[in-house]
Amino acid sequence: MNNTANSIFDQHYRIVAVESDRLLVRGIASGEVLAILNPEPDVPLSQENFPLGKLIALTDPSTFPLD
Repeated sequence: MNNTANSIFDQHYRIVAVESDRLLVRGIASGEVLAILNPEPDVPLSQENFPLGKLIALTDPSTFPLD
């Protein structure tokens, strides 16, 4: 087993549940389940925009330049 720590941004995730205020995703390699909170609570999340089973990757917001 590899002992190096992996970032959550180093793997892909599958959407397993959609709620108006959060997405639940499961890591393909790790099996780890993450809850991603909706940063815009006035705009609910929907399965239309985030279909179950869709494969996604997370992006580290600290790597983007500030405007």
